[in-house]
Amino acid sequence: MPKIPEKIHELTVGQLSARSGAAVSALHFYESKGLISSRRTAGNQRRYSRDTLRRVAFVRAAQRVGIPLATIRDALAELPEGRTPTREDWAHLSEAWRSELDERIKQLSRLRDHLTDCIGCGCLSLENCVLSNPDDVFGEKQSGSRLMVERRTAGTKQKPVGKRQRACEPEGSC
Repeated sequence: MPKIPEKIHELTVGQLSARSGAAVSALHFYESKGLISSRRTAGNQRRYSRDTLRRVAFVRAAQRVGIPLATIRDALAELPEGRTPTREDWAHLSEAWRSELDERIKQLSRLRDHLTDCIGCGCLSLENCVLSNPDDVFGEKQSGSRLMVERRTAGTKQKPVGKRQRACEPEGSC
């Protein structure tokens, strides 16, 4: 990892990339999403303050645990302007994100445990399939794998959304 002298207070995009491990394109993307910021030189080159290294590390750590970029941006926006996230900031935010992560883990565990249920028939029935209908929202009303909108014919009113048929056979008997 290239060492940058302490007297240098701003980094080029290449230096920031080398030090943070993030690709230059990722840094440009982070900037376009408002996660990091730079100033432009007279030659229109980006310059990042040294504390951007910590912001990039914060963003990448949050991404690794599955936090969406919009949520990360909102969290960073709550920090005073120009301040980088501290260890205390991370502890506070990670606690706030804990329930969201626990729910994702629960959903992924349920998906893993039921993944083979649909492979046998392939119909992805809403009646049985936890992939298409994880909380069995429609299973109590009707069986089938997807909702079908009935087409409107001339001179008739459109029927409400909700009639369903199995994907594998019309009027299904999968």
